[in-house]
Amino acid sequence: MSLQFSPDGRFRHFLSLEDVPAAALESLLDSAAQLRPDALGGSGLRHHLQGRTVCNLFFENSTRTRSSFLLAAQRLGADVFTFDASTSSGKKGETEIDTLKNLEAMGVNAFVIRHSENGAVSKLAEAANHGTCVINAGDGRHQHPTQGLLDMLSIRQAKGNDFSKLKILIAGDIRHSRVARSDLNALRILNTGEIRVCGPASLLPTDGTIDGCTRYEDFDQAIRGVDVVMMLRLQRERMEEGLVASLDGYFRDYGLTKKRLALADSNAVVMHPGPMNRGVEIADEVADGPQSIILPQVSNGVAVRMAVLKALLA
Repeated sequence: MSLQFSPDGRFRHFLSLEDVPAAALESLLDSAAQLRPDALGGSGLRHHLQGRTVCNLFFENSTRTRSSFLLAAQRLGADVFTFDASTSSGKKGETEIDTLKNLEAMGVNAFVIRHSENGAVSKLAEAANHGTCVINAGDGRHQHPTQGLLDMLSIRQAKGNDFSKLKILIAGDIRHSRVARSDLNALRILNTGEIRVCGPASLLPTDGTIDGCTRYEDFDQAIRGVDVVMMLRLQRERMEEGLVASLDGYFRDYGLTKKRLALADSNAVVMHPGPMNRGVEIADEVADGPQSIILPQVSNGVAVRMAVLKALLA
């Protein structure tokens, strides 16, 4: 039996975009598009999750994801609280599964979990009671499925629903990015015309993640004629690991500048999951420029997370 789906095809948990059918993915995107006005401040949907309790169980720091899940649950009328792992009984030796089981015993219906280890969220989902929902808010370098959804919604808003016509570039530290993995899953499911990936060889995965994509190490070649440029954060520890020689050199070769963006299609849009390292992977003039849809991505995060919570709990 699938951990993510019940026998009737409904979501039991939301852990990954790897095995989501195209129809289910499209349905979530359609739902998020309809929910977006309420996501931005409406209160007409508070009856949907009335009487449900949602716990943000974060074992790793977050700003956008945690805040947007909190707002999403509130917009739908759930009781919601954030669990601070840094002050929990985990410091006294309690296991993460025991933490989840104790919160379940208090009546929590759904857990939104972020964790630094690959697969940790799925292990907690396996331990959850029947009827308790677990949502992956990012685990290690593995998956960030709601970020993948909000990125796809942002592309649909900018470029329409037919991804087969699009050339999409993902650039930066793909090897260590859970966002890139979820985006690549979603782009394949949506039958994207061409998926390009670009970064230094040290930051490109060798595990099959980019199979079927057009691979580049020259950013100027990769960006030519594309419709969407998805930049990824360079994690500073990559310098300490010797994977990047210098931040200045990285920006020179792989930073998105106005001059480099001019090589893309004239109507291309720029995306970034945040947090941005300005002057490292993206220039101010691009991040804040007319082709940037970075802030609409953030807005879409609330709507997408409302759609996921509604699909699981309503």
